[in-house]
Amino acid sequence: MSMDDIALAVIGGTGVYKLAALEQVESHLPETRYGFPSGPVRVGMLAGKRVAFLARHGEGHSVPPHKVNYRANLVALQMVGASRVLALNTIGGITEAYGPRVLACPDQLIDYTWGRVSTLSEEEGSEVLHVDFGDPYTPALRAQILAAAQRAQVAVVNGGCYGATQGPRLETKAEIARMKRDGCDLVGMTGMPEAGLARELGLSYACLGIVANWAAGCGDSAEITMEEVLANVDAASAGLLPLLQELLADR
Repeated sequence: MSMDDIALAVIGGTGVYKLAALEQVESHLPETRYGFPSGPVRVGMLAGKRVAFLARHGEGHSVPPHKVNYRANLVALQMVGASRVLALNTIGGITEAYGPRVLACPDQLIDYTWGRVSTLSEEEGSEVLHVDFGDPYTPALRAQILAAAQRAQVAVVNGGCYGATQGPRLETKAEIARMKRDGCDLVGMTGMPEAGLARELGLSYACLGIVANWAAGCGDSAEITMEEVLANVDAASAGLLPLLQELLADR
């Protein structure tokens, strides 16, 4: 399958299951060499550019983080013509600058996940890939996102370290304290292996984190509820559309 150039692919996380502003939407469900993606790839027009959108957990949030077919998701986006990917991740805040309703564009990550298929080199006979991953998010795309946010007057915290945990349960206070000692500012469950696979596939990839809650033991954290998480995602997401429009205008 090939299509006209896709200016940007967006992967939506928890609470972001569609791009309502997409127009002239076509739906595709390509079967990749790794199986099917989490759901249909919606391709439409936004700010005069072709944009692809995929809900990471499925549009009904039916796929838990450790069961997401990250390889199929990224290859499906590549099959419809995407070469740069903006990953929206719903995350928890650990350090002071990353409270609820903050948008953050991290520049580093630590992988605490386990047992996930994390490479294109998994199958016997496949090429062994040793990709440079010192900067896990594509610096040029990060710079474009931050410049677009500035033009759109949308506050985005520049930088920070994303710690990727296994899920689907949330973390203990002791686990978060360890992550803080390790240098993590943010915690989420889907940052890896997605970022590593994008690098193996040669995709430009960056994360825009939507802070939905304080992580356990941080800030004024109490018991975390999904109602609170989704309310904070909705509030923080208000800046996404103007940011995307500016990002696409720069294409």
